[in-house]
Amino acid sequence: MLRVDPATRVEQRCNARAMGVVGREQQGMRPDELVAYAFADTQQKDGAISAPGAAIRSAGRWYHLSYRCHTGADGMDVTDFTYVLGAEVPKQDWSEHSLVP
Repeated sequence: MLRVDPATRVEQRCNARAMGVVGREQQGMRPDELVAYAFADTQQKDGAISAPGAAIRSAGRWYHLSYRCHTGADGMDVTDFTYVLGAEVPKQDWSEHSLVP
């Protein structure tokens, strides 16, 4: 993980945290994919990422997701994470937003 550039590392760590937290906190959710930029660009600064237009897939369905995540200086440890899980994304919108079945 330390071989990837810092911005990619932060996004990957935070995406993994999002999938883990959603899977633990949302009954019936078993996330297996996440697209941080599906509905809006991510914003990064100083080891923090904001993904206001993310999407997360569980059981073959995509859902809107927004998250904010902070990591340590090396981008490896998540120090703060908050999210809001939204409504299901209609299947007809998937291809327009890089969401695969």
